[in-house]
Amino acid sequence: MHPVTICPSILSGDFSALGSECRALAEAGSDWVHVDVMDGHFVPNLTFGPQMCAVLRPHIQGTMDVHLMIAPVDPYVEAYAKSGADILSAHIEAGPHVHRTLQAIRGTGCKAGLAINPGTGLDAVAHLLDDIDLVNVMGVNPGFGGQKLIPATIAKVRQLRAMIADRPIRIQVDGGVNARTIHALASAGADLLVAGAAVFEGGPEAYRRNIESLRATAEGVLA
Repeated sequence: MHPVTICPSILSGDFSALGSECRALAEAGSDWVHVDVMDGHFVPNLTFGPQMCAVLRPHIQGTMDVHLMIAPVDPYVEAYAKSGADILSAHIEAGPHVHRTLQAIRGTGCKAGLAINPGTGLDAVAHLLDDIDLVNVMGVNPGFGGQKLIPATIAKVRQLRAMIADRPIRIQVDGGVNARTIHALASAGADLLVAGAAVFEGGPEAYRRNIESLRATAEGVLA
């Protein structure tokens, strides 16, 4: 198991000051920023293009974790890699040739993540475990922040942890992560917890307290 990492989702930040938000997260002790890319087609929302990611990159200290909720994915892998992403995660549901997509991501030098929607089982993931660095288990139906965790996510994470065995693959949960749910998710085996409102509530002066509280809760489960 890796240490638990809290991954603030910049989707919940102040869109009028995203650079400042990223700097505030670094000052609060966060070494990851999760960037949710939505295309209005694969999911019902529009967010960040490659140029926006490139603009954010200088303000992010540490890992820029880019979650591609787009279809198709392959034509945009290079652009998002050049924007400064350290990790690119693509959805298994976004196209028929996910293995090719993962190869393309790794070919850019980025780490490869595989994201799966709540209605997608783990059978196909088993055949891709040697081609990925993380699995992003969606805890909600993607497209909007602020949703409640789908309870079946916990059992899915536990099953995935058993499948991964001793491989150095991280399990990320995106959606519905807060002080009430992080106990169960961390104990099931998730070590990358994407949090939106649970981090950003209260403004920049509260970010450190929020992050430390979430991390302490998760580490208490694993101790």
